[in-house]
Amino acid sequence: MDDIYFMKEALKLAESSLMRGDEPFGAVLVKDGEIVFRGENRINTESDPTYHAETGLIRNFIKETKITDLSEYTLYTTCEPCFMCAGTMVWAKLGRLIYGASNDDLRNIRGKKGFPCSKTVFENSSHSPVVISGVLREECVNILKNYFSKR
Repeated sequence: MDDIYFMKEALKLAESSLMRGDEPFGAVLVKDGEIVFRGENRINTESDPTYHAETGLIRNFIKETKITDLSEYTLYTTCEPCFMCAGTMVWAKLGRLIYGASNDDLRNIRGKKGFPCSKTVFENSSHSPVVISGVLREECVNILKNYFSKR
């Protein structure tokens, strides 16, 4: 199993989220080469603006397993985390973060100003996961373009 495989799984979740009426963001949590938890954006269906794929995944995983230290885990997500999600990763001591589309990509798609959210949070925190960016970037950007161009 490799980064491409896990990012494809996150993309499937982003598609699922979109089909359900939520924004197209998906994430998977991996340990020892196996997916241990999945997360999808559920802002609309749960009427919860904090229900981003990453924060929802971490919240639900910790609630279910009682594991609060994720230093041995890798989170794959289709887009660079926002401030809230990056903060959640800091507090959960996430080991590795791998994402596809960057905050700059999302900013350009939406035609709005942006900010390097996760980088800012991680550089100014007591914990920072190892970060790898750009995995299946084009595929991740395309799903966001398709969604936000219709809004």
